Order: sequence, then structure tokens, then C-alpha cells
Amino acid sequence: MKTKIPPLRNAVLVSFSGVDGSGKSTQIKLLLDRLRVAGIAVRLLSFWDDVAVLRSVRETSSHRLFQSEPGIGSPERPVNRRDKNVRHWFMTPIRFLLYFLDALHLRMVVASNLKTEAEVVIFDRYLHDELANLELNRGAARIYARFLLELVPHPDVSNLLDADPVEARKRKPEYPLEFIHSNRASYLTVASLAGSMNVIEALPVAEVHRLIIQAVAKKLSSRQGAALLQPASTSELPAVEQTVTGS
Repeated sequence: MKTKIPPLRNAVLVSFSGVDGSGKSTQIKLLLDRLRVAGIAVRLLSFWDDVAVLRSVRETSSHRLFQSEPGIGSPERPVNRRDKNVRHWFMTPIRFLLYFLDALHLRMVVASNLKTEAEVVIFDRYLHDELANLELNRGAARIYARFLLELVPHPDVSNLLDADPVEARKRKPEYPLEFIHSNRASYLTVASLAGSMNVIEALPVAEVHRLIIQAVAKKLSSRQGAALLQPASTSELPAVEQTVTGS
């Protein structure tokens, strides 16, 4: 009886997760720029835009039912978001269903994108970010989270950018501070359940970037990894060199 050989991946899968304001956008941009300079083909996907199912229904529900304000919060213009922080009892079964559908779609999206010309596929958020919305202090939610984690492809490099909730909210004022604290705790629980996430503490942006580059380079071929590890030009981190992770 022949052993079935799993298909080889044609690309390195990298994901970024963390509370709002933890610095994902900054680090994704830096990694994209570094990969392109090294001549490595890269593709960027957004979990919400490219994976989440029934997007229009979910957006309409948050705005009409929960009076969630649209837009992205900034220090100059705070917004009051009400979606993942809504804790009504009926939201748990709804999230269980939606996240299961998202997980199934994620399997398809990953499979199709790992077989393209891209050498690195980056996800801006992943299933981990949805699981962090669950009340993981409950046993049923943890069992469900483990089930979905086994259902979806495991990223080669899964980055969880940790951040101080107070500082994160200053940079992206969208949710109450109490929720950000609980959401951060949930992310750390997800990391524990996944067992393979690269948890990066709040450090200067350049240091976080260095850690991410090292992790990605290890997963690339020796030639690609060597190219990626070449020192960054002094112009590559102009606006964020002195910024703490989370900008």
C-alpha cells in the first residue's frame, strides 16, 4: 500500500495577527518592500476582503443592529466600533457558524494562492484573529478553536504582534479599553492553542522587522533567504525607525 505524499507548497505562507493598533500594517508594508527589493515575488491577501464570507450581511448587521460607526479610527478621528466586541448570547452560535464557513473558504484561498507564481503569500490577519473574538475562557470555545485550527492550513510563519492595550488604543481608538485588554488575552490563548505562533512583544519597529525577516528567511530557499537577509538600505525605514510597534 502506497503512502500518500502531501502536495508540496510552492510558496511560503506568512500571516500577521494582533489587536487593532498593534502594528500589523506597518510591519506588512516593511516586509513587502523588503521582499520586493530582494527580488522575491510576493502576494498580499486581506482576510476580510479575500476570505470572509457574507461580508455585506456582516457589515450591514454591525451598522444597523449594533449602531457600529463605519470607518477606521485614528487619533484625529476616533470611532465607536460595535462588531467583534458585541457579547450578546446569540452572537456565539452565529460566530461559530460564520467562522466555520470562513475556515472552509480559507482552505480554498490558501490552496489556490500557494500554487501561483508567488514565492511568499502574506495574509493581513488570519483565522487566529477571528478565534480571538471568542470567549476562550470557556471550554466549549477552546474546543471549537482547536477544531478550526486543525481544519485550516498552518502558516509557515505566523506572527502575533503583541502590544500594550493603552498604547494600541491611542493609535487606533475604535474599541473600549476593557475589550482590548480581553482581546489581547484571547490572542495569547490562541497562540497557546496553535502552538506555533511567533509572538513578538512590543519592541521598536526596526527590531520587530528584523525578527520577522529572520523568521521568513529561514522558510525560503538558501538563495532567497540570503537575499532577504541583506542589510536594509538606510532609506527603507525612514518614518518608523524610532516608532514603537503598533503605529
